[in-house]
Amino acid sequence: MSDHLLDLGPQARIVAQLAEAVTDDQLSAPTPCPDLAVRNLLGHLLGLSVAFRDAARKDLGATTDTSPGSVVPDIGPGWREELPKALDALADAWRDPAAWTGMTRAGGIDLPAEIAGPIAADELVIHAWDLARATGRPYTPDPAALDASLTFLRAAAANPENSPFGPPVAVPESAPLLDRAVGLSGRDPGWRP
Repeated sequence: MSDHLLDLGPQARIVAQLAEAVTDDQLSAPTPCPDLAVRNLLGHLLGLSVAFRDAARKDLGATTDTSPGSVVPDIGPGWREELPKALDALADAWRDPAAWTGMTRAGGIDLPAEIAGPIAADELVIHAWDLARATGRPYTPDPAALDASLTFLRAAAANPENSPFGPPVAVPESAPLLDRAVGLSGRDPGWRP
């Protein structure tokens, strides 16, 4: 089991720093996620942080049962305080070795916990890229989280009928790892607002 452990803390801090830099006038800006403005992307990050925290704790219920596509997420007035706390709690929950064992649920799907952890890493890596692109911020993901994301995305691309992503965007093998991960997630690494 120890080879599955991944500290999500460094990537969670990167996401929190990107979110902290968002200005109020950027909340309505478009993102690489179709139909989601920055405010909706931040709402999604808040919701997935809580859901994957609960998935790690095996605290299954409303937060882990909700399909991410079932609602357009949004933020409330306290999001600037809530999001960093939720990201910290997510990282803390996955530091418990028990989080990586057995079965859990996220997005309404039952899955092995050792798969849910890398999915959480992928969500943080890719949506941080979305947020950075939408707000014009530089972004370098945590290398361990990027590796977990890329491994997960390659497996998803190899099984397209069960993939939650759109068709991969072709990216040269010589491209940076982040560009390859973004392409596998169905996004164009060259996207600009």
